[in-house]
Amino acid sequence: MTAAALAHALPSGCTIRLVESDEIGTVGVGEATIPPIRLFNETLGIDEAEFVRETKGSFKLGIEFVNWGRDGHRYFHPFGTYGKPFDLLAVHQHWLAARAAGSTIPLEDLCMAWGAARSNRFARPLGDPRHVGSTFDYAYHFDAGLYAGFLRRYAEARGVRRIEGKVADVTLDGETGHVASVTLADGHSITAELFIDCSGFRGLLIEGALETGYDDWRHWLPCDRAVAVPGSSAGPFTPYTRSTAHGAGWQWRIPLQHRVGNGYVYCSEHISDDEAAATVLGNIDGEPLAEPRVLRFLTGRRRRFWNRNVVAIGLSGGFMEPLESTSIHLIQAGIAKLLALFPDRDFDPMVTDEYNRIAITEFERIRDFLILHYKLTERTDTPLWRYCRDMAVPDTLAVKIEHFRRNGRLIARDMDLFGPASWLAVHVGQNNIPHGDDPLIGYLTDPTASRSFVERLAGAISRTEDAMPLHADAVRQMITG
Repeated sequence: MTAAALAHALPSGCTIRLVESDEIGTVGVGEATIPPIRLFNETLGIDEAEFVRETKGSFKLGIEFVNWGRDGHRYFHPFGTYGKPFDLLAVHQHWLAARAAGSTIPLEDLCMAWGAARSNRFARPLGDPRHVGSTFDYAYHFDAGLYAGFLRRYAEARGVRRIEGKVADVTLDGETGHVASVTLADGHSITAELFIDCSGFRGLLIEGALETGYDDWRHWLPCDRAVAVPGSSAGPFTPYTRSTAHGAGWQWRIPLQHRVGNGYVYCSEHISDDEAAATVLGNIDGEPLAEPRVLRFLTGRRRRFWNRNVVAIGLSGGFMEPLESTSIHLIQAGIAKLLALFPDRDFDPMVTDEYNRIAITEFERIRDFLILHYKLTERTDTPLWRYCRDMAVPDTLAVKIEHFRRNGRLIARDMDLFGPASWLAVHVGQNNIPHGDDPLIGYLTDPTASRSFVERLAGAISRTEDAMPLHADAVRQMITG
């Protein structure tokens, strides 16, 4: 992704070399994305139909969460909004008023993304902002390995030189402390002015050479391993990811055209690798297509994402478990910040400091949103869920939880990746129901009007849903033209 984006943005005057080895495996399980991936592809001029065809992709309207708030319960985190407000109040405030007046319409029924997802339907959002069919967004599921190959062809066609090899040594400049060169296992030395560390968890340059340091977040996000296994396609071809909570973590389900991605993210203090593998194999739709593969990780971030002349992109900069499909987005975000703050040869500290400020803030905002899922659980059936329910959380998250608990207010902060609708979905989905109303509601409307608005919105969503094609048909039409 980085090489492709730089090749597109810097068409002349900059030599880009990419060092990688086919002998080194990739994590390769990040197959679910969030809507900004569409902007990345569009910026590079990638045709959507070609992309979906080449990556065996499908569409994603959100994530269904099963057994998170409590066992046997499920809810949906949508891409998009809950309808459109018709006055100064958010739609969910009218839903709360209607609920208090006896309405039984679920909050999800006010969301177009769920309206389509529940019946496995998909269409692109409508362009008319007055229509409820314009109120949702979408992302993709795709084969990460095929996407990498697709972008490699894109980058090489635009002048990126790929060098097959493993980095065996790193040389630092004696005066500046910058990385001066890397030496490959075959003895070939490569010098450069700017190095992008995409070496994964190892952080070969950012940590191995520059000893940047790492902040460990396991006390808030205790899962530290995942076991992944692809499965054959079976069951409905859903336009959404599913996350199912188990006793020691949670399992993902990601439907592609040719297979289903499955995996169990878990805390190794509470379950063995073999038990985790047995759990995921016992809960997949089709037949396993490979042996389960265990991945170890440490949730947290580097203390600096840009140190001297090295920028860490992706897993080398930090990792947050794939609960909300943010791993590929954080690669994209790192690239966007690099292009916005691209350095000259002097590497002005003001530039690198601003990059790190933005990157750290973004990481911490996403961290808080992930912690929210664990903190709001009502489960007490296993040690992991009891710990999560009772743990102290960052102050930046605690204030958001309390604001919503009191009056249903969704407090935004600088660099929030996930907007109000996302926070609303998890709050309500995991039963953090407000104790009181927004004080404005008594001045602007009455429960009867709120209930009528909610009923009309739910009806409009249902009618729009019925007119959409099935997800499988939408994918087939796109890839065949």
